[in-house]
Order: sequence, then C-alpha cells, then structure tokens
Amino acid sequence: MDAGTAALLAGAGFGAGVVNAVAGGGSLITFPALLAAGYPSVAANVTNAVAVLPGYVGGSLAYRRELAGQAGRIRALAATSAAGAATGATLLLVSPASVFEAIVPWLILAACGLLAVQPRVAAATRRRHASLPPLALHAALFAATLYGGYFGAGLGIMLLAILGVFVADGLQRLNALKGVLSLLVAVVGAVGFALFGPIAWDAAAIIGVTCLLGGAAGVGVARRLPAGILRAVVIVYGVSVAIVLLV
Repeated sequence: MDAGTAALLAGAGFGAGVVNAVAGGGSLITFPALLAAGYPSVAANVTNAVAVLPGYVGGSLAYRRELAGQAGRIRALAATSAAGAATGATLLLVSPASVFEAIVPWLILAACGLLAVQPRVAAATRRRHASLPPLALHAALFAATLYGGYFGAGLGIMLLAILGVFVADGLQRLNALKGVLSLLVAVVGAVGFALFGPIAWDAAAIIGVTCLLGGAAGVGVARRLPAGILRAVVIVYGVSVAIVLLV
C-alpha cells in the first residue's frame, strides 16, 4: 500500500469515527474510501465490517453505566442478532459479486434515508412508553441484523428505530443497547469474513485505529457542532457516492 492510499484510509477512518460519535453513518465514508483505494466492492465491504469493530467496542465501554441492568435484554436479543448477522454474512459470501455491486448503490441510498430520519426516530423513541409483542421485536431485529451482516451502513440507526418502537426505556439506554447489538453483529460478521472473506487486513488495521481515535475526538465535536449540519454533509456525500456507482 502506498502512502497516498494509507493517508486516504486513515482520513476516512478518523472522519467516520467523528461522524459516528455525532450523527451515525460513518460507514458511508469508509466504504467509498475503500472503493476509491481500488478494492473490489465485496472486499471493501468485508474489510469495512472488520474495521468498525474497535469503534463499537469503545462505544460499549463508554456506555457501561447505561448498560447496567440490561444483561437480561442483551441475552434475550443476542441469539436473534447473531442468527441474522450470520445469515447476512453468508448471503454476501455465497452470492455473486455482481449481485452485491448491483444493489449496493440502493443500500447506500437506504442508509442515507435512515440517517435523514434519525432525529425523528429519536423523538419517537422518547415518546414511546409501551412495549409491543416480543415476537414482532425478534422478527424486526432478525431482518435488521441480516442487513447488517450483508452490508451494515446505517445498521445502528435501524436498530435504534426498532428498539425505540418495541422496548420501553430511555433513549440513552436504548442507544447503549443498540451499540452492544451492533458490536455483536460486527463480531459475527468479522469471524465469518476472517475465515472465508477477502479481507484487506492492512486497510482494516488503518481504518480501525483511526476510527477509534476519531470516535474519541468526535465526543468533543458533538458538543460544539450541530449534529444536523454534519448529518446533512454525510447524506449529500452518501447520495453522491450512490449516484456515481449507479452510472
């Protein structure tokens, strides 16, 4: 890897860490950066899935206080999340790369749409007081984590939306729970991809380290920069990437 490519991936990883801390959607920066660095689409996707692991670990450690008392929920939802992630990762590995390349622009657009409605999701979560049937929760969670195992950009926003609808609790505690489930999806995908996927380990290491640093810096940014501004920038960037891939 030449110095220019390493700098591109390092900058993307740091930026993704900041974006995840402020608004979410950091994979909309790292995945296109891997494509720009010359990695094939499937290799870029599995590499990105492994590279985001440090960020999820750091977030879950920071949310230790909010996770207190949620061990039962985590155990109840872990099996469904792991099954969905394994199914999605398997579909990615066994399906032709042409299928992934054909649908990835639409997946990016869907992730941008999720990022756009994130504030409404948070508001709806704060207004939610009643729980709904657990079977519906597990069905929705399986669908979301299947998507996460297959592609993953915007997974956290999707999970927060589902938890906000089906679980009665405060936003920060649900966000902490979302982080643990996202970590679980990333671990399951990383294990499968490490065994069978075309991971670019040097790129994953660069993005992983800088994403962790960006996440730490993003806490300070989050306190100063309106999340709406950064969210809008990421959405415009993501839509632009999707259009480029489509044409």
